[in-house]
Amino acid sequence: MTDQLRLMAVHAHPDDESSKGAATMAKYVSEGVDVLVVTCTGGERGSILNPKLQGDKYIEEHIHEVRKKEMDEAREILGVGQEWLGFVDSGLPEGDPLPPLPEGCFALEDVDKAAGELVRKIRSFRPQVITTYDENGGYPHPDHIMTHKISMVAFEGAADTEKYPEGEFGPAWQPQKLYYNQGFNRPRTEALHHAMLERGLESPYGDWLKRWKEFERVERTLTTHIPCADFFEIRDKALIAHATQIDPDGGWFKVPMELQKEVWPTEEYELAKSLVDTSLPEDDLFAGIRDNA
Repeated sequence: MTDQLRLMAVHAHPDDESSKGAATMAKYVSEGVDVLVVTCTGGERGSILNPKLQGDKYIEEHIHEVRKKEMDEAREILGVGQEWLGFVDSGLPEGDPLPPLPEGCFALEDVDKAAGELVRKIRSFRPQVITTYDENGGYPHPDHIMTHKISMVAFEGAADTEKYPEGEFGPAWQPQKLYYNQGFNRPRTEALHHAMLERGLESPYGDWLKRWKEFERVERTLTTHIPCADFFEIRDKALIAHATQIDPDGGWFKVPMELQKEVWPTEEYELAKSLVDTSLPEDDLFAGIRDNA
C-alpha cells in the first residue's frame, strides 16, 4: 500500500528540510512513500553561515541561485520531490528595538492568501500526512512562524471549497494528520550531551543547555518517535549540500555517528491534528492511515 501513501513536509527555507526530519523522509522514501518538500521562500536573505564561503562575491551577489542549486542537490540526495511556494525570505531581524520587516516579504503576506498557495500544492499532491512547525516556528524566525500559520490554515482549507473554490485551487482534499517537527528537543539534547561527556568527548550542547530558557524553548509533547538511524548519513549528506549554510567541520557534526545511532536513533514529532484514530506514542507518521490507504 505504500505507493498510495504521501507525505508533505512544509518548510520555510532551503536547508530546513535537511536539518528537520530529513532522516524520516529518507526512510519513508526507501519504503516507497511519495514525499514532497514544499519550500515557502528562496532563502534570499539568509546569511552565509559557512565561514569557508564568507566573502565570496559571486555567492553574495547570486545567493538566490546558489541556494536553489543547493536545494536541488539536497533533494536528489534525499530522494524527495520539492516545490517552491515562491515567497520572498523575510530575513532574521536583529537589534533592540527590532527593525521592521522588509516590504513584500513572506512574513508580511496575508495569511489566508498565502495559505491558498499551499492549498494548491496540497490539493495537487493529496498527502495524507503533513509536517510543519509549531506556533513558535521551532525557533522564532518570522518565516518559520508564518510557515506554521499558513500550514494550519491550509490543512483545513484544502477541504474548504467555499474559502478556496475548486475552479481556482483544484479538487478538494482533506489531509488526515498534521505534525510539528520537534527534532531539537531537550531529552535528545541532554542524552547526547551526557553520552559525549561519559566517553570523555567534548559536547557541542553544553552552551545550548545552559541557554535553553534564553532560547525561549518550551517543553513540547513528543508523541511520535520515528526510528530512522539507518538514514542519518543521508541526512548529513543532504545538510552538507547546503554549503552556504553549513560548515562540514562545525557543531552539527561533532557527535560521532555511531554514538548518535546508539543513544538516540529516532526523530521526534508532535501530533497536532488527527482525523483518524491512533494510539500514542507512535512510531509511524501514518499510524491509523496505513491500513486504510
